[in-house]
Amino acid sequence: MDGGLVISSNVCSVTTGGNLGLSRHSTKNLHCASSWASKSPQYKRKTQIECNLLSFQQQSLKQRYKCIEGKCAYEERNKKYFVKAISNPSFDSEHNVSHPKNLDTIKNLLAILYKFCYPYAMIGLALNIISSSLFTVENLSNISPLFFIGVLQVVIPHMFITIYINGVNQLFDVEIDKMNKSYLPLASGQLSFKNGVIVAASFLTLVFCLSWIIGSWSLIWGLVVGSSIWTAYSINVPFLRWKRHPLLAMMCTVASQAFILPIVTFLHMQTFLFKRSIVFPRSLIFGIVFLSLYAVGMALVKDISDVEGDKTHGIDTFSIRLGQKQVLWISVSFFEMAFGVGLLAGTTSSYLWSKIIMGLGHAALGSIIWYKAKCIDLESKASIKSFYVLTWQVILLKIVYHL
Repeated sequence: MDGGLVISSNVCSVTTGGNLGLSRHSTKNLHCASSWASKSPQYKRKTQIECNLLSFQQQSLKQRYKCIEGKCAYEERNKKYFVKAISNPSFDSEHNVSHPKNLDTIKNLLAILYKFCYPYAMIGLALNIISSSLFTVENLSNISPLFFIGVLQVVIPHMFITIYINGVNQLFDVEIDKMNKSYLPLASGQLSFKNGVIVAASFLTLVFCLSWIIGSWSLIWGLVVGSSIWTAYSINVPFLRWKRHPLLAMMCTVASQAFILPIVTFLHMQTFLFKRSIVFPRSLIFGIVFLSLYAVGMALVKDISDVEGDKTHGIDTFSIRLGQKQVLWISVSFFEMAFGVGLLAGTTSSYLWSKIIMGLGHAALGSIIWYKAKCIDLESKASIKSFYVLTWQVILLKIVYHL
């Protein structure tokens, strides 16, 4: 009885289960065991303890006992064992578990940077730089690996400075963006304010380290002036926060897109890469005039959908002063004037095919802008946003066509 009654159910992590119904003779068996124990007073206390164990095992393990000749024999029927195997994770398994987590972290970071940089603006930036670089090409021999290295020397720092500019703007516009652009990383809570500061500061530092390594003074000064203008546009300190003044805000956009970027690119390629004297070609001048007019239109359209948040937080824009509809058609007028300049530039070409293609191309792009403007629903932010994205797509088509 000493060996048969006390059975551990936890050895080797084995538990019992299944259809182990209690026998109708269970109570009788226990009574028999107790009667036998009463005949031996010296075992009375021990028998009571063991019978209690029997009762516990009947309820938990569903086992069955039978009293045979004054001894309790263990009988097992329909008993199933379920082995709980718990293995300690090895080094390889830990690596396999942590690797997807690392991938998720990288994906989240890339998604945040994607929203930080506005991809359509990045594409426009790259194409604008490539277009301005082509103004320095005098013959086909200039299209060499050295040319592409020079283009990358301008593209990469300007992409990084764009992330910094957007980051600073979002850091000081969190409350406004919660109303106007709740999908942005800081406004939606995907990125904390502290991490936003780290991202912006890191890219600014990276920009100036990279430009210093390249050693082009036109590139360095262009990045300094551009970053200073957009910092003054966004940062909320006395005499700055230029976005609160519609004329200054428009001048920031025009200066950056129409003057600083194309001129800095041209000077970098002309003087630093090809070691030539500064001579501005007529095509570059036409390009600057075109971009100046087009940038005014884009600066006006950009604020049309943000009237509610800007008005709440004291940001004065032309859309608040003049009304959304009037500002929309003023911006369309600037777009059409820009395409008129492009058409005029085409007519001055000495090649007939160039005159025809440039004339038809600019007329087609101008017609697209006019038609889409008539279809805008000014009560819908999505409709206005769609038109703003279209203005970027059209300018990209224009630059690609120019290439």
